[in-house]
Amino acid sequence: MTITDGNFVVTDVNGNILFKFLSLHGRRVLVDGAGNPIVTLKLKQMSLHDRCQVFKGDSTDASDLLFSVRRPSMFQLKLKIDVFLANNTKEEVCDFTVKQSWLGRSCVIYAGESSTIVAQMHNKDTVESTLMGKDKFKVTVYPNIDYAFIVALFMILDAIEYTGGGE
Repeated sequence: MTITDGNFVVTDVNGNILFKFLSLHGRRVLVDGAGNPIVTLKLKQMSLHDRCQVFKGDSTDASDLLFSVRRPSMFQLKLKIDVFLANNTKEEVCDFTVKQSWLGRSCVIYAGESSTIVAQMHNKDTVESTLMGKDKFKVTVYPNIDYAFIVALFMILDAIEYTGGGE
């Protein structure tokens, strides 16, 4: 995954583009390598918790909601977000948890509140990242986990951390 000026490009180990993260008409959209919309992110800034809703394709219709994300506490030393699948309407227990390292150099996604890891991301320090401002990350996604879901979570984490979560 490469980040340059807020633009994300996700490639496989051979350099083939898997996903791009675009801002289109005031919306943030994750598209596949051919430009087809996978999910649309709708970010909201609330008084105590940043919140994001993720919808199927280029929709923002409630019937197309896939999952939502919120920051459990506004005051955190290490950024943590809770993920709730669309059918988890009570949001009493999260379905996934994303925890970022102290300096934001890595993060881990867990199943619920357990210690079971489903994906990890680590910053790769390269000459290109230092000289050209292109941050590169190595992303590991464990078996039976959707890549687009994981990429969307990383995009949300970045949006909450660097933009305060709001549009």
